[in-house]
Amino acid sequence: MRNIKITVQYNGANYCGWQEQPNSPGIQGNIEYAIKEITGEKVKINGSGRTDAGVHALGQVANFKIESQIPVNRIPDALNSKLPKDISIIDAEEVEDEFHARYSAKGKIYKYLVYNSRYRNPILKDISYQVKYDLDFEKMKKEAESLIGTYDFCGFMSSGSSVKDTVRTIKSVKIEKEDDLIVFEFEGNGFLYNMVRILSGTLIDIGRGRITESMEDIIKSQDRSKAGHTAPGHALFLKKVFY
Repeated sequence: MRNIKITVQYNGANYCGWQEQPNSPGIQGNIEYAIKEITGEKVKINGSGRTDAGVHALGQVANFKIESQIPVNRIPDALNSKLPKDISIIDAEEVEDEFHARYSAKGKIYKYLVYNSRYRNPILKDISYQVKYDLDFEKMKKEAESLIGTYDFCGFMSSGSSVKDTVRTIKSVKIEKEDDLIVFEFEGNGFLYNMVRILSGTLIDIGRGRITESMEDIIKSQDRSKAGHTAPGHALFLKKVFY
């Protein structure tokens, strides 16, 4: 049995998320279908994480086990021939049997795109969050520095998660601006349910002046009501997974 690790890119606009839902297409199900079409084997693939509805990926990672002896360098092209055009396998490699895309992961980078203009952008509208109000860019950058470190981020998690350990380490936060596009980038050892979207929403609310408390105080409060709104999923990208 061979253990195959793949790197996946996708536009999540037409999907309910990574995981298949009843009567709703998921990224995972499409890839499993493609594998069966190519190898004849019905497999269950493991993703590094379950991206939500509408969320995109530049570097999602998954693994699966097959008996097929198809050369690993042919796997991306073979699967892509069976996948819809908004899902693409960009790399494949054979890895040790113990590798698991989720449990072996050491960290991730997420990007969040904010389009800060009163006028919609027809090119960016499906992959960025339009914020029409003025944002204090320097204040957002300053407050984001308080996120770096190891903290209990339970105040930045949506309800419905069964996770008991809510301590996470954020290694870096970058905020860059080019014209009207603002890009948030978060690197950490792991993220809670909707954590990146809530962090992004909080920074936006700080930039708007809707939140006057410091990010440091919000973290210490461990109170979801103190943090900002949950920014929409269609502007979120899983950029990279570390192993």
